[in-house]
Amino acid sequence: METIKGKYGHLIAELMAHVPQEARVSEHNVYQEGIRSVLPFIDTIISDYLDDCSTIEGLENLESLHTHAAQGDSCLILMEHYSNFDLPVFHYLLRKASTDGDTLASDIVAIAGIKLNEENPAVHAFARAYSRIVIYPSRSMQIIKEKFKDPKELYQEIKRSLSINHAAMKALSSAKQSGKMILVFPAGTRYRPWDPSSKRGVREIASYIKSFSKFCLVSVNGNILRLNPSGDMGEDVLQKDRVIYSVSPVHDSKEFLESVNYDLHFRDDKKQAVVDTIMDLLDAMHQETENRCNG
Repeated sequence: METIKGKYGHLIAELMAHVPQEARVSEHNVYQEGIRSVLPFIDTIISDYLDDCSTIEGLENLESLHTHAAQGDSCLILMEHYSNFDLPVFHYLLRKASTDGDTLASDIVAIAGIKLNEENPAVHAFARAYSRIVIYPSRSMQIIKEKFKDPKELYQEIKRSLSINHAAMKALSSAKQSGKMILVFPAGTRYRPWDPSSKRGVREIASYIKSFSKFCLVSVNGNILRLNPSGDMGEDVLQKDRVIYSVSPVHDSKEFLESVNYDLHFRDDKKQAVVDTIMDLLDAMHQETENRCNG
């Protein structure tokens, strides 16, 4: 098994020289513009492991969403999440797809958890290639309580998490009104086959959908960076693969929510019901692609 660190250690050292060394997130730096000089290093790894048949199906749907964004609509991309290379490979394929692909890729701003910045310097360097708004995910709250035993330290960390998320929401409001497409992974974490709960969508996604005008779903089949069960993102395993992204037609958020709420009006937790519907739709798209490619 080959890891990025094991095979591309020299390249990572060069890559890290292109990004700020300070990785700690505060309310002052939640919006982090992508650093384009980092892209060639990551593209080298992707091109080595990405099968030539990899593609984005339904690219015209993403172009339609981009047009809506340019016209002033707030636009959301909801993508399946299997690895830390889901966005980099998508970004790479967009830039290779057409003359407009570079603009499409540049106008994507991802919502990213604080872990990508602060857990591993190399992972932080990779993440800085892509425009992101950094948040303190709700799933991290339990980790906070386990990590900080001292009440004063726990209080300060919770205070930091609240200030980061408040600033992130302000940055999100600004980005979605400026022609950007906001990319969110509705599961909130990478899917781990040994942990079925990692594929369940987080209920906050319902609020995202409600606050946007339009959205597209993106399923992901294939993966060139497999999770290492150790949990260390720096030890994820490279594997050559064909990766196919499938983009749904543009959904109108209001119409979608009205339809889902009508179908699920007896559910106690309507927000979770909305997110469960999104995950079911993504799974159906994933299975359709898989069946077609294996058929």
